[in-house]
Amino acid sequence: TLGLQTERSQFLLEGMPFRIFGGSMHYFRVPREYWEDRMLKMKACGLNTLTTYVPWNLHEQTRGKFDFSENLDLEAFLSLAAKNGLWVILRPGPYICSEWDLGGLPSWLLQDPEMQLRTTYKGFTEAVDAYFDHLMPIVVPLQYKRGGPIIAVQVENEYGSYAKDPNYMAYVKMALLSRGIVELLMTSDNKNGLSFGLVEGGECLREKQTPLVHFNSVFVLVQRDQPKMVMEYWTGWFDNWGGPHYVFDADEMVNTVASILKLGASINLYMFHGGTNFGFMNGALKTDEYKSDVTSYDYDAVLTEAGDYTSKFFKLRQLFSTIIGQPLPLPPMIESKASYGAILLHQYISLWDSTSAIQLLSPLQPIKSEFPVNMENLQLNDSSGQSYGYVLYETVIFGGGHLHSRDHVRDRAQVFVNTMYVGELDYNTVELSLPEGQGFRQLRLLVENRGRVNYGLALNEQRKGELCSLLLDCAWPFSYSLRHTAGWSAVPDYFVGPAFFRGRLWIEHQPQDTFLKLQGWEKGVVFVNGHNLGRYWKIGPQETLYLPGPWLWKGSNEIIIFEERTAGRIIQSVDIPYLGRTQYVD
Repeated sequence: TLGLQTERSQFLLEGMPFRIFGGSMHYFRVPREYWEDRMLKMKACGLNTLTTYVPWNLHEQTRGKFDFSENLDLEAFLSLAAKNGLWVILRPGPYICSEWDLGGLPSWLLQDPEMQLRTTYKGFTEAVDAYFDHLMPIVVPLQYKRGGPIIAVQVENEYGSYAKDPNYMAYVKMALLSRGIVELLMTSDNKNGLSFGLVEGGECLREKQTPLVHFNSVFVLVQRDQPKMVMEYWTGWFDNWGGPHYVFDADEMVNTVASILKLGASINLYMFHGGTNFGFMNGALKTDEYKSDVTSYDYDAVLTEAGDYTSKFFKLRQLFSTIIGQPLPLPPMIESKASYGAILLHQYISLWDSTSAIQLLSPLQPIKSEFPVNMENLQLNDSSGQSYGYVLYETVIFGGGHLHSRDHVRDRAQVFVNTMYVGELDYNTVELSLPEGQGFRQLRLLVENRGRVNYGLALNEQRKGELCSLLLDCAWPFSYSLRHTAGWSAVPDYFVGPAFFRGRLWIEHQPQDTFLKLQGWEKGVVFVNGHNLGRYWKIGPQETLYLPGPWLWKGSNEIIIFEERTAGRIIQSVDIPYLGRTQYVD
C-alpha cells in the first residue's frame, strides 16, 4: 500500500488524487457515548477525515502510570473513525496547544527547576520517550499501511511560534519514525512561524491563514511544489472569563471555505465540534495580562458544545455536496435536551469543617514546610505533585499589618484570618491589609490554579500555587473526595463560602442532556455523580454548564458544588445553553 503521498501540487491516496476534507474533534472533550454520533455528523457534512490531538497530561497524570481507558481509549476512538469511513490525521504532540492546560504537557515536568519544555533538554526528552513508548504501540497498528485509518501524523505542533531549539523538531520526528510511524509526516504553523517550524522530510501544511490574501501568499510563495492545505481553518474562537462569547458569521466563514476549495486546496475545520473543557483542564493566555479560558469549548463551531447542528453545518453540507458531486448521508437526528427544573442544594459543609473531617477520616495530612511549596512539588500522587484545582496554605500570625504577595500567587488567592474573609490576591491585587487582633491567629490562603498558559514562550513559568515565601509554613492539598465525608448539615439561614453544597436530582425516565444554570452563585466548581463538569464564574460570559445525559442515572443523581464565596439555594436545569453576550470577530 502506498498510503497518503504528495506529488507536486496534489495529495495522492493509493496513487489516486485525493483531497482532505477534514474536521477536528477531540475525544477527551466529548463523552465517549457521543463519539460515533459526532463522527456520523462529520460524514453527513461531507467530510472524509477526522483530526484529533492526543493529551499527554491526561494519559500520564501520574508519572509512569498510563491511562488509555474509558474516555481516554484512543484505540477505540480511532477504530470507531475507521468503522464510520473517516480517515484520521493524528496530532500526538507531545505539545498540542489546543487551549488545554499547559498545551497538554504534564504539570509534573515542572518539578524540575531547570526544565526546558519543548527542547532537547534531557529531562524533557526522557519523559517524552517514556510516553511515546506507551503511546506508539497503540497508534502504529492503526496506520493506513497496517489497515487502519491514520493517513498522516503531525510532528509536534506550531513549533515555529516557539522555536527555542533548532534540534528539537528533528528529535520529535525521529522519536516517531523509530517507533514505527510510516505514514506521511506533517507540520503545522501560523504565518509568523512559517520559517521556523519545518522539519526535513515532513510536509509543511499551513494553518490559520484566515484572510484569503494570506492563503494566496502562502500557497504561492511557500508551497509552490506542494499540496495546498489549511491545517486549521478556524470556524470560531474560544472564550476567556470576563470577556464576550466570540462568534464568526456563518456566511462569511462558508464563503471563505468555498474560496479555499476553489483553489483546489485541502482543508481541516478547527473545530468541527469543540466539546467541553471538563474538570480543571482549560488553558489560558498571557500576553499583556493573564486570561483563563472558560469551561465551554463550544468555539462557535460547526456543531454546538452538545453536538447540535448550527447554520454553519447546513451551509457547509451544501457546499461539500456540490464539490463531491454526489448525495451525502442524511444527518442523524438530534437528541432532545431536558429541562429538569429547580434543584435544591439542601446540605452544606464549610471548607474549614471539611478539612477537619478529612483529617480525621483519611490518611491525608497537611504538608508542613518552612517555605511555601508550589502545587507541582507537593509530595502527593506518587511524588507527581498536585496538577490542578486548589491548595490551602495556612500559617500562624500575631497582630495585623500588610500582606504582600510580591506577585507570587498563581493565579488567585482568597485570604482569611481564621475564618474571616479579608480579600483576594491575584495578578492585579498584590497587597492586602490584615486586621489587628489579640493573640495568635491563623492566616489562610486558598490558592486556585485557574489554568496554565497553553501557548507562547512562557510555558516554563507555569508553576501554580504559592511560589515564594510570604509567611506560610503549612499547605492543605485540595484534592480529596467529599462524597463520603461526615459533617454535612442542613444549609443555614446565613452562610458564606468557601463551602460545599450537596443536592439531588431525581430523574424519572431515560436521562437526557441538560444545562445547569448557576444564577445567584459566584464562583466555583460543579460535580455530578463524581464527574467534574468544570468551573463557573459570575463574571461570565458562560452562564450554563453542559451536563451530558450519559453521566446521569435514572433515579437519584448527586450534585456537589464547591462555592468560593456567595451561594444560591438552588440551581436550574435548563434545556438551552447560554454562553454569554456575543461579539462577532473576523
